[in-house]
Amino acid sequence: MTELKYKRNFCITAHIDHGKSTLADRLIQKAKIIEDRQMMNQILDNMDIERERGITIKSQAVTIPYHAKDGHDYELNFVDTPGHVDFSYEVSRSIASCEGALLLIDATQGVESQTVSNMYMALEHDLTIVPVINKIDLASADVESVKHQIDHDLGLDSSDAQLVSAKTGQGIDDLLEAIVTKFPAPEGDANAPLSALIFDCHYDEYRGVIVHLRIKNGRVKAGDLIKFMSNDSEYKVEQVGIFKIKFEETEYLEAGDVGYIIAGIKTVSDVKVGDTITLVSNPAPSPLPGFKDVKPVVFSSIYPIDSNDYEELKDSMEKLKLNDAALVYEKDNSLALGNGFRCGFLGLLHLEIIQERLERDFDQIVIFTAPSVRYKVKPQGKEMFFVDNPADYPEGKIEHSEEPYINATIMTPSEYLGSIMELCRMKRGIQKNMQYLDEKRVELTYDMPLSEVLFDFYDKLKSYSRGYASFDYEVTDYRPTDLIKIDILINGKPVDALSQLCYRENAVERAKVVCERLKGEIARQQFKIAIQGAIGSQIIARETVNPVRKDVLAKCYGGDVTRKRKLLEKQKAGKKRMLMAGNVELPQSAFLAVLKEKEDN
Repeated sequence: MTELKYKRNFCITAHIDHGKSTLADRLIQKAKIIEDRQMMNQILDNMDIERERGITIKSQAVTIPYHAKDGHDYELNFVDTPGHVDFSYEVSRSIASCEGALLLIDATQGVESQTVSNMYMALEHDLTIVPVINKIDLASADVESVKHQIDHDLGLDSSDAQLVSAKTGQGIDDLLEAIVTKFPAPEGDANAPLSALIFDCHYDEYRGVIVHLRIKNGRVKAGDLIKFMSNDSEYKVEQVGIFKIKFEETEYLEAGDVGYIIAGIKTVSDVKVGDTITLVSNPAPSPLPGFKDVKPVVFSSIYPIDSNDYEELKDSMEKLKLNDAALVYEKDNSLALGNGFRCGFLGLLHLEIIQERLERDFDQIVIFTAPSVRYKVKPQGKEMFFVDNPADYPEGKIEHSEEPYINATIMTPSEYLGSIMELCRMKRGIQKNMQYLDEKRVELTYDMPLSEVLFDFYDKLKSYSRGYASFDYEVTDYRPTDLIKIDILINGKPVDALSQLCYRENAVERAKVVCERLKGEIARQQFKIAIQGAIGSQIIARETVNPVRKDVLAKCYGGDVTRKRKLLEKQKAGKKRMLMAGNVELPQSAFLAVLKEKEDN
């Protein structure tokens, strides 16, 4: 095995679309760890969804051998990370398993929001940062301006910046040399008791849970008896190895290595990302610091379309949680939809990806409900209780209702201040504080209802600020509100999964939006479909999906108007009969359309 001083652990972080996956392709190609005929674009993006959308969702690790100019052979353990803000938790876990970070900046775009937030995340973990300016081959590249931004906005030394073109391969040799010379070797003692940090896992049908880990101290090999420190469950190691696109078995893993362990782990709930693995025979004195808990921003319930599939959905959720530690869920129940799960997501893209992965990876067809929070409700003559599911909202007169409030902190460049303050005002926010951090950045503090944040606030904040604003919150207390329940009726029948709890003043607007979006998703039938929003028995919004009609007047070429009227009346009566017998099936896309933020044309 390679000595500790000849190992380097690093990751690539950047704003979305700055070229991380393409740069990863060039590094892998340079190292010749796979044959040219197997090489393809986005080689580390191994999910179909990643390839189709051109985004990275999962961080992927790979070990690259490199012969440096000093004559030594180095082992470069490298992690490619996502750039979209919804997957920043993936980035934080990758950063925790490295000593260095390549901060990639697009020569045509300059420094953007995730560039800054990823840099601060890397600095929190004391990583050595090397700025890399990518896409220098493009005619619109402005390298000098980007160098100024690196000095001024990021506070890094632009003379250290590496100039590369990930597409053409220009500058890749110098970059590999910089990785060896600028990044420190990992620290650790191969003879100390084993302590290894789990930074990711995935489930294999034949091998059980495959654990991805970074060895801090000690050594682990096949045949060792290991223990998870959070729950003391013990397993015997069957295989250890490193990532070289495919898994490559090695004799052992030791301090400084990034690799995997297979130990026949079938109990998915035993493995937790951020846990520490040690040996049963010689345990480590204390676990390694894990990762901070993730804060969900969007909440929704998931139900199987067939209630008999609940157990399968439960297994699928456990396996998905292994591979996506940012997913938070607990059991939930609905009168109409049966058993399901209440889930928390980091954003609406995260919710979409989870839905697609459930469908593709686990063959689960599920229904998502509209997002909500937990309210306090006091019906007349009864005790106050919590309601987070619209189906549990009590009938009759409500004496008093309260909703959770948050203390929201928003950091934004000052040029977007006006539009963000207007957005917070529209979302019933009360400004508490405004502070200029420097001449360009402002910190705003607001008291705001949590329910307003869940419904498209995050997406609007990002679009108003071109992705530069960052948002954090903590739940503070409950305050009185005027709460009502909106029912969505399709042909007079309420659809349980589309019901929403809402502030009364926003009810008409919210119901209109839902009806409009459903109209665009529901297929036309032989009969007229009425989509209505209602509070109790009062209709507050309506859209109509017109029927598919046969032209019954085609054969009438003249004659008395009563002949035409007779045919139309006959058709009308037939449509009425169909309406009474007809059922409307809601497509899955209809539920998702209700959740998504309306796109501006």
